[in-house]
Order: sequence, then structure tokens, then C-alpha cells
Amino acid sequence: MPTVLILGASSEMGFEIARKFAIQKFDVQLAGRQPDQIRPLQSDLQIRYGVHCTVHAFDAMDMASHNSFYQSLPAKPDVTACIVGYMNDNEKVIADQAETIRTINTNFTGPVSILNIIAADYAARKSGTIIGISSVAGLRGRQSNYIYGSAKAGFTAYLSGLRNKLYHDGVHVVTVLPGFVNTRMTAHLALPPLLTAQPQQVADAVYKAYLKKKNVIYVKWFWKWIMLIITSIPESMFKKKKL
Repeated sequence: MPTVLILGASSEMGFEIARKFAIQKFDVQLAGRQPDQIRPLQSDLQIRYGVHCTVHAFDAMDMASHNSFYQSLPAKPDVTACIVGYMNDNEKVIADQAETIRTINTNFTGPVSILNIIAADYAARKSGTIIGISSVAGLRGRQSNYIYGSAKAGFTAYLSGLRNKLYHDGVHVVTVLPGFVNTRMTAHLALPPLLTAQPQQVADAVYKAYLKKKNVIYVKWFWKWIMLIITSIPESMFKKKKL
């Protein structure tokens, strides 16, 4: 059976993506900071779908541990999905240096660290797929979340460069831009229902992108046009807006 590694498996999107691959008879490796929280998901996937599922401790911010984490996996995955992310109120992030560092390291530096290791393995094997969950927030800096947005902008650029590099080794890289998603991370926000995806919709879009070898996807199609409008506003006008 092929194997999928889920980095950030305790998130709603992480579990739904794991479930989607398990339905397709992938063995699943669930990785997250608190393995005990993931074990019920492990049991559910094994019983419901009859696949082999393992749980692994993984901390995106503990970059010194990333190589040993990957080398300790019982089997090297054929697909890696990185759903690692963190978002707090922008004003709190600006005021607290620890929160600034946490936001940048969780959304950019940590994912880059682990994916560099996985990418090197995939390139040597001449096969594999890397799926990175980024954000439309990274397509243009806005005063309401520019620390989070700048980290995601870096991650989006990283995935683009990685896709360009690994193409020549037969490895595919997918960038996912979900827009608003109904998760614990966004529970404090008043999200517009029409613009908000459910975690299962993200999982469906991710698996479809994997099958069709898509490069960049928006979970809800209209986000592509929303962001085209936002990124097309001249800076002289955009800086005056409160977004």
C-alpha cells in the first residue's frame, strides 16, 4: 500500500485529509505535537477503513529534531501533506515577540525545515508528492494579519520554488490556498458562510489535486477571482483601505 504522512494531524483539516487518503487505501502516518490527542483518530482510521495507521510526535518549531523524526518513520511516505499552521490576533502577535516568532516559525520556518528533508529523499527516489497548505493571506499584505500573511507568503514562494526544482526529479508539489475554513483556529472569527469551506471540502480538493497533479488550487473557486481583485488594487489606493 502507498503511505501518506500528515504533518499537523491534530487539526480538523489534517484529520479530514488523512481520512480521504485512508478511504483510498493509503497507509497513514499521523504526526503532531501531542500524539495522545491523535490516537483516537488512529483507531478510527484503522477500524473504519482497514488501513495501517501510526502516530508520531512532531513539533514544527523543534527544527533540530526534524531529521531524526523523518528517519524514524517505519516507512518513508509516498505523499506528504503539511497542514501545520498557527494564527493569533495580529495585534497580539505584533506586541509579543514570542508570538511573532511562533507565528513565523510555525507557518514558514518549521515547514520549510521538514519539507527540505523530505524533498531531498523524494528527489533521490525520483518519486513522491508534497502537498502544502498555505493561505490566500499570503497573496497581499493586509493590516489585519500581516505577520501571519507574510509567513504564508514565504511558504507559498517556497512551495513554488520547490515545485520548479523537484519537477526535474519526477516529484510533484501542490500549493493549496483554502481561503476561510471552519476550524478551531478560526472559531473566534465571524466568517461569511458563502466564502467559508469545511475541512472535508479541503480534503476533497487536496485529493483531487493529488490525482490530477495540480500545481496551485483554491478550495472554493471564487477565491481566485477575489484575490485577483485584491492584488490588482494599486498600492496608492490599497494602503488607504482598512482590510
